[in-house]
Amino acid sequence: MRFAFVFSFALVLLSSSVHSQIVNIEGKRMQTDSVRFVLNNDLYFSFDSIDDNDIYQISNGLSAQLKSKDLKKIYFLIGNYNLVHVENSDLRNSWLLHFRFNYKITRLFRFETFVQSQYNAFSNINRRNLVGAGLRFKIISEEKANLYVGNSYMYEFEKIDAIDKKFYNHRNSTYLSFNATLSKSNISLLNTIYYQPLYADFGNYRILEQFKVEIPIGKRLNINTLFNYSYLSKTDHYDKQSTSSLSIGLGLKI
Repeated sequence: MRFAFVFSFALVLLSSSVHSQIVNIEGKRMQTDSVRFVLNNDLYFSFDSIDDNDIYQISNGLSAQLKSKDLKKIYFLIGNYNLVHVENSDLRNSWLLHFRFNYKITRLFRFETFVQSQYNAFSNINRRNLVGAGLRFKIISEEKANLYVGNSYMYEFEKIDAIDKKFYNHRNSTYLSFNATLSKSNISLLNTIYYQPLYADFGNYRILEQFKVEIPIGKRLNINTLFNYSYLSKTDHYDKQSTSSLSIGLGLKI
């Protein structure tokens, strides 16, 4: 147990990816029912295409979840550190820290609050900090399938040195998330869609969709495949930007 934890943490520090400006926290959640503590480590190798740029990546992330004895409170932490290589360019890195607290109000409703800090050299994000809160609603709850919808308010601070600007934004974040487990093979499927507009300008929004497949190859090891698509209606340099990526890697669960 101790060796597995040290191994997972070391991978986070030594491995590497560039992440979309939208971070899919929903894709990192762990549907563990009565299991109180879970630790996951995911390692990915991927090729991305952002507009006309080809990007080669190695990506790693650590996520930990702790539940209270009555299972009403959930503490959730995500951390990753990444490196990326772009053709005719130097290596660039990125990192992310996200902490979330989830409290059960009723069988179907949960309250959530969260804080996040992010750096992404490739996207020229020198610092992005945000804090937010909202509700999570369970629409479908079955043994092998679940459907959730969530809505949150976010206050966002962003610093971009390339254009010497700071931004202070109020955003809405709405997501729809579906997960299912195939009975015979225990293959897990997860699809999540986010929509994040500015309150002051609903024409300025972000969209992210992620489809994830987890194929177990042992008690604690998975082969993971991720497809990501993001769309930004406005950026600091362009009217819009679209990003797609396909990643294949290994996941370690403790």
